Amino acid sequence: MGQTAVAATGVARTYRTRRRTVAALEALDLTVRAGEVVAVVGPSGCGKSTLLELLAGLQEPDAGSIEGGGLEACAFMPQRDLLLPWRDGLGNAALALECKGMSRRAARAEATPLFERFGLAEFERSYPRELSGGMRQRVAFLRTLLAGRPVLLLDEPFASLDSITRGSMQEWLAEALAAEPRTVVLVTHDVEEALFLADRVAVMSPRPGRIVGELTVPFERPRRRRETVTSSAFAELKERALEALGQ
Repeated sequence: MGQTAVAATGVARTYRTRRRTVAALEALDLTVRAGEVVAVVGPSGCGKSTLLELLAGLQEPDAGSIEGGGLEACAFMPQRDLLLPWRDGLGNAALALECKGMSRRAARAEATPLFERFGLAEFERSYPRELSGGMRQRVAFLRTLLAGRPVLLLDEPFASLDSITRGSMQEWLAEALAAEPRTVVLVTHDVEEALFLADRVAVMSPRPGRIVGELTVPFERPRRRRETVTSSAFAELKERALEALGQ
C-alpha cells in the first residue's frame, strides 16, 4: 500500500437547527492509504455517515481539512441502493457511465461483462422489483465501481439484509475487491463485518465522533469467511475491537 489516498485532519462538523446545536464530529483524524480497505465502526449517531459525506465532498467541515476527497476522487454508495425502478439491472449499473458522458448503448455494452463476473448473469434485464436484496446491492455496488473513482465510500451496504444473505454478501464483496482493487472506506455497525473485510478498523467514540482506536487486521485478503471468523485469532481481535468500542 502506498501514499495517502484520502485523509481527514482535525475535522469538526456541527449541525445547527432552530431548537438545538448538535456536534457530530470533533477533532477527527483518519488517514487511508492507496489500496487499503479501512472499516469505521462506532455507536449509532456518532457521525460515521457524516464522515463519509465529508470525504465525498457532499458536506464541508466546519473545521479541519479533507485531503484527496471529493467527487472527482470518491464514489459514494449510500445505505439504500437507490436503484431506479424504471431501469433494468444493466441500465442501473450503466448509469454511472452515462453520467460520465457515455452513450446509453456504449455504457450498457461496457457494463455487460461485469454482470457475469459479479454473479449477476441473466439478471441484466431484471427490474429492481424482481431482484432480491442481495442482487440489488450487487447492482448498486457495480454502479459505484463503474463510476471509475479510485476511492469507494460504502455506507453500511448490507445493513438491510438478513444475517444469512449478509454473510454471503460480505464474502462476495471481498472477492469483488480482489478482482477490482480499490481504496475503500467502509462504514458499518457490525464489528465482525469490519474485521472480515478490512485491513484496518478505526473505532469512533460516541457523538461528537472522533477516532479513539485502531486495529490492524493481520489476515491476507481475500479471505474465506467461515475459516476466518471461526479462528481463535479472529475471536481475539473481535474482543479487542469490542473493548475499544466499550471505552
